[in-house]
Amino acid sequence: MQIELLTPREWPDYSLIDCGNFEKLERFGSFVTIRPEPQAVWERRLAEKDWIRQAHVRFVQKTSSSGEWQKLKSMPDQWRIQYTLPDKAHFTLRLGLTAFKHVGVFPEQAVNWDYIHARTRALGAGSCKVLNLFAYTGGASLAARAAGADVTHVDSIKQVVTWANENMQLSGQSDIRWMVEDALKFVQRETRRGNRYHGIILDPPAFGHGPKGEKWKLEDNIAEMVSHVLQLLDPEKHFLILNAYSLGLSAVILENLLGKFAGNHLHIGELYLRAESGLKLPLGVFGRFSTP
Repeated sequence: MQIELLTPREWPDYSLIDCGNFEKLERFGSFVTIRPEPQAVWERRLAEKDWIRQAHVRFVQKTSSSGEWQKLKSMPDQWRIQYTLPDKAHFTLRLGLTAFKHVGVFPEQAVNWDYIHARTRALGAGSCKVLNLFAYTGGASLAARAAGADVTHVDSIKQVVTWANENMQLSGQSDIRWMVEDALKFVQRETRRGNRYHGIILDPPAFGHGPKGEKWKLEDNIAEMVSHVLQLLDPEKHFLILNAYSLGLSAVILENLLGKFAGNHLHIGELYLRAESGLKLPLGVFGRFSTP
């Protein structure tokens, strides 16, 4: 099986400027951030003074999971960017400076947004049911809804689901089904009910917790999750995307998890962002397949 390398096409509202020394310099709309990046083990291409000259804000890690933002220039705590899909449909994302270094979007996922939008349209807008698990602030949900899908959005954190709902409204969309629930419990219940979806998207974290304290560990739980998810796929027409961002996780693991079901339709590989400085930043592995 060939390992593919995928990076987003040009996106006016986002660019990775440089990366290295365990940090990344990024532009989101009009504002430039410096954030920790454990994958960036190499030397940066630009000098520190060039990073500081461009940056509006820098995230300083305080604990293993949280920290604080230090503003270097004036900027708002919240702002918006827009993403335009290949057919010129677009959606809006509200960004914000959170205590966990995230700003509300994972830009490398733009590759998957294009795929989700295209596959949903190919399967038939208005008749395509899409399930987005570990759905965060909803970029994938918005891409599917923009193509006419009936979307169910599942995340365990209420504030994040509220954020995704705000993005839907800012994008002029409606009627996404919101579920604040543990993703594994949700698919277990859907399997028992015999429900089916035409598209399923999974972007699980390495570690996480459900709303009732349920524990998620990628290596321990992903096989069970995939087993249930594959039962939920419509047998006649479907697509599936599985992303995994965890240090040291191989794309071959996803081949082993999905290959028996997907057969020759499976594509596996790595997502990365190409920096303006010329470096490539790997940001997780993916497996995806669809019916022709």
